[in-house]
Amino acid sequence: MITDNDIIKMIFGFKVKYHRQQLGLTYQQLAKKAGMSLSYIHEVEKGKKYPKPAKIRALAQAMDLEYDEMVSTKSDKKLQPIIDLLTSEFVQIFPLDMFGIDTFKLFELFSNTPDKVTAFISTLFNVARKYQMKSDSFYKTALRSYQDLHDNYFPTLEDEVRIFKGTHQIEIKRKYRQEDLNKILEDVFGIQVDYNQIHQYENLRGIRSYFSRKENKLFIQPHLKESQINFLLAREIGFQFLELEERPYVTRILEVESFEKLLNNFKASYFSAAFLMDGDLITSDIKSFAQLPQWDGSKFLGFLDEYCVTPEMLLQRLTNILPGRFGLNDLFFLRLVGQNNLKEFGITKEIHLSRLHNPYANENNEHYCRKWVSLNIIKKLRTGKSLGEKNSIVADVQISDYWESPNEYLCLSFAKGDDGGKFDGVSVTLGLHVNEALRKTLRFLSDPDLPKRKVNTTCERCSMPDCAFRAAPPIVEEKKLRIAGIKTDLNLL
Repeated sequence: MITDNDIIKMIFGFKVKYHRQQLGLTYQQLAKKAGMSLSYIHEVEKGKKYPKPAKIRALAQAMDLEYDEMVSTKSDKKLQPIIDLLTSEFVQIFPLDMFGIDTFKLFELFSNTPDKVTAFISTLFNVARKYQMKSDSFYKTALRSYQDLHDNYFPTLEDEVRIFKGTHQIEIKRKYRQEDLNKILEDVFGIQVDYNQIHQYENLRGIRSYFSRKENKLFIQPHLKESQINFLLAREIGFQFLELEERPYVTRILEVESFEKLLNNFKASYFSAAFLMDGDLITSDIKSFAQLPQWDGSKFLGFLDEYCVTPEMLLQRLTNILPGRFGLNDLFFLRLVGQNNLKEFGITKEIHLSRLHNPYANENNEHYCRKWVSLNIIKKLRTGKSLGEKNSIVADVQISDYWESPNEYLCLSFAKGDDGGKFDGVSVTLGLHVNEALRKTLRFLSDPDLPKRKVNTTCERCSMPDCAFRAAPPIVEEKKLRIAGIKTDLNLL
């Protein structure tokens, strides 16, 4: 990680290089005027060395600048955006090396073309300010990009699970019980699990779990389902075994102070899913399911009980296994919520592998297509509840054929009630791009009775005529048509 001292040296070197070039001085000329060696000037401009006060005065005098101007982190508007970037959390905390970016090479790029880079950086800052983008938004976006770079499949973490189970002679099986995982935490790590205290505190009733390092105790809400508790227990095993020091202590991170904390949370969560759904076992089950001649919703639902996992855990795990074991990496995952008596829907989580797929979170308060299976399955859940059905989880499938697009997706979806009571229902959907690789893998994809619907992204962007499900007029498309008409008439004129 880059240090504050590195940043100071970079800013000083950047200023020296910029002013030298503005004056039209060569390295040799500046070195001679300042009474320094050529190699020393090189090291200073590259941000490798920070001169002592006497040498700073000599450089300032050689370029007809004030001492304070040289050492300040403030500058004119041409340089300030780059200095702001160098002193921002982005450079200081963001793990550039994880993406193969050398910080000093990035600095060199900035200092070589400051005018062009300054305009670009100013644009980024203005966009971030306009849309109130915080550091945690950057961190979460970076994590999604990191997952995409690796097709969301991490063999090292898969191996860590197997090493842990092998070392402690833990049986590899499809279903682990809550008491099994409690015992592992206690026997291996000396961690006690408490289900009695956390719900007694009013402000903690929305917190599913909390790990106290001081007491070496994991507090878990007693009202959770066994599948939810299993995830939390296996996740804590992951934190402990992987020795992840910078980590959140509650289930959902309250404040994302660093990318490392977010990444470690992801690693422990990945460990948990791989622990509960062994890679070899679930791969075998997927192969068997893929050979069914027709879609079997009850069997798909059966995986939840077979592994004692939640719908989101299962689909998230498939985003690991399908790319890693089947080569199916053209996919997306969405979590969608319904509210205001199902008049409004919003995407609260998404993963896109290979590219940004058609269904994605829209920041313009537009209306998502009402023919998505992700929306309709929540309605189906609500209808079932009104009829007195006891099933709290429903499953559905649909091939979504995108309007005026060659893209089709096989969408596998679950819906359940919102445990917190905030939303009318929650759905999670795995979308698989229908291509030759998917056709070869899934036999039931050729079933003529598989539901198929023509869909779009949002109503505002849809030119589909006579849509009976439209929730808003196609204002974006209408604007495009108006502009196209203007261009046509201008050409005729």
